[in-house]
This record gives sequence, structure tokens and C-alpha cells, in this order.
Amino acid sequence: MNPVALVRKLGQAVLAPAIALAVALLVTSLIIMLSGSSVSDFLGVLLQAPSNRNWVNIINQASLLFLAALAASIGFRMNLFNIGVEGQYTLASYAAALVAGMALVPGKLNAVVAIIVAMVVGGIWAGIAGVLKVTRGVSEVISTIMLNAIAITMVGYLMNTYGAQYGQGRRTTPLSSDAMFAGWTPFEPRDGALWTLALLAVVAGVVVSYLINRTRFGFDLRATGMNEAAAVASGVNVKRMVVISMVLSGAIAGLIWLPALFGSAGYYGPPFQRGLGFAGIAVALLGRNRPLGIAFGAALFAWLNEQANPLGLLAGISPSSVQITQGVVVLAVVIAYEVVRRWSAAREQKALRASLDAAAAAAKANQEVSA
Repeated sequence: MNPVALVRKLGQAVLAPAIALAVALLVTSLIIMLSGSSVSDFLGVLLQAPSNRNWVNIINQASLLFLAALAASIGFRMNLFNIGVEGQYTLASYAAALVAGMALVPGKLNAVVAIIVAMVVGGIWAGIAGVLKVTRGVSEVISTIMLNAIAITMVGYLMNTYGAQYGQGRRTTPLSSDAMFAGWTPFEPRDGALWTLALLAVVAGVVVSYLINRTRFGFDLRATGMNEAAAVASGVNVKRMVVISMVLSGAIAGLIWLPALFGSAGYYGPPFQRGLGFAGIAVALLGRNRPLGIAFGAALFAWLNEQANPLGLLAGISPSSVQITQGVVVLAVVIAYEVVRRWSAAREQKALRASLDAAAAAAKANQEVSA
């Protein structure tokens, strides 16, 4: 690809998110204005440079959102709607914390065991929906929503029955100090540390990108998602692909909370962060199910979440306004991508028509010269 075409392609890829973000800020500003609050104060707080502590929180949070979105994106690329990421990572996080707290192996090897356990539990839980789809025709949307409720209820029962009392709640057995990761401190110690296992997001992104774009499995997955009938005609076992894709999606979902578990929490209990699975679906849509796009979406959502905290203190505006912004971003980006896609297609058709007209004119001129 020549440099001009590459720049044009990158520009088109950036155009839709930029339009969506601008529309989201405009809509949110109008809502804030109608509520009687100051738009300038809202934008001033939202766009102010984060403190060192905020930067650490943004990066850590973005790693969790990236893993959640990556898990959802695998199903989306297959034209499957894995709405069950929330339940998959909840159950997997509990299982991983429970096993790691048992200290079955020395020190930081517990992290390896926890990663394996989390991926297996998440994969099995998501695989149930895949099996139900290919054997009984049950929609994965319905089954994963039901499995969410079952997983969350199950973890709640196990915590209430077997969890150790801790303050107003319960928790699993805390990890030993030698099983925790100190992380990297880019600023002062009081500003916090970047979680070591946030690297799981980088590793998972690279592996999934290679798997989807450079392997036969990835080709079959993309082909099935784009045209199932054509995939079947080319010899793809669609039922097998559905189950494997759901298992892979669930396995990655199992990793979502592990950076926080080994970086700061140390146990499953009150520190557990809920809602990442549903947020990941929004981030995956924003990133068009591509790892690089998802990284951008995760960073944006993490930024908005972190900047929402001081809104009430500094501007007297409800932090819920950031949730409005996030929702409008997702809605706007879907529309913006479709608009940009149609605009690009119209430009390509126009260029092709001009090229064909020029070729026809040249051929006619040659005929006239020969005559």
C-alpha cells in the first residue's frame, strides 16, 4: 500500500470515532445545559490533565476494560453475541481467588495456577451457551443472560456460605504476600503502582490479533461471521466454530479481574469490581472489535470513569453525566462508522467509474487512430 493510500485509510479509521466523540460531548453538554449546570465547568473538569495518581488508575482500569472488550469481540467477529462476559469473569475471578488463596504452589506460581483456573472456568461457562446453541438452537443472547444470573447468584451463595467474615461483607482467603505482585511505580509511591498482570491485556491482544488475522482458525471465524452459508460451502464446520469461539471468549473473560486480584485486592470480596463485562461490550463496539480500536476505546472509557470522580466536588455536576457521554459515544460511533463506510464506498465507486471511463476513452481513441 502506497503512503497516500495508507494515510487515507488511517484517516477514515479515525474519522468515525472522532465524529462519535464530538457528537457525544455535544449531546451531553446540551443535557447539562438544560439541567442548569455549567457546560464550561463540565468540560473543564472532564478535559483537565489527570494527576499522577489518576494516570495510574486510568492505565490499570483500561487493562481490565480491554480484556472485557476483547472477550466480547471474539463472539462479535463470529456474529455471536456473548452477553455473558459479566457472569463468566465473576465466576472465574472467584474460582481463581479461591485457588490462589489455598497456596497450593509456592509464591508467585499461584498466579500461573490462577490464570489457568480462571481461563478454564470462564471457557466452560461460556461453552455451555455454545453447546446449547448448536444442539438445541437456543439463542446465545438468552442463554448467556441466564448464565449471568446463575453465575452471580452461585458466587453470592458460595461467599455467604463459605466466605470468611470481613467487615460488612465476606471474602475468600487472602493471598500470601509473596504471591502478590508489587507492580511498577512510575511516579511517587503514594501515587500507586501499575499492576504487573496488566501485561495480560497486551499478551491477550497480540495473541488474539494473530489468531484472528494470521491463522486458518481466524479465517474460518471471520468467514462464518460474514457469511455462514458461504463458510459452510467452503467446508467450515460452523457448529464446531461456534463452540470453540464461545469457549475462547469465555477463557479471555476469565482473565479480566486477575490484574487487580494480584496487584492490589489480594482476595475476592468487597474490592471486586462489577460491571466490567457490560462495559466491555460497549468498548468492543466502540473499537469495532479490533484490538487496536478496543485499546483506544478502553483508554477513553477509563479516562471518562476517572474524570467523573471530581465532577461532583469541583463542578457540582452528577458523575452520571459521564455515563450519558459513554452511552452516546457507543450509539454515535455505530452510526458514524456506517456513514463513513457508505461515504468510502461511494468514493471508491466514483473512482472506479472514472477509471473505467478513462480506459474506455483510451480504447476508443486507439481504435480511431488505427482506422
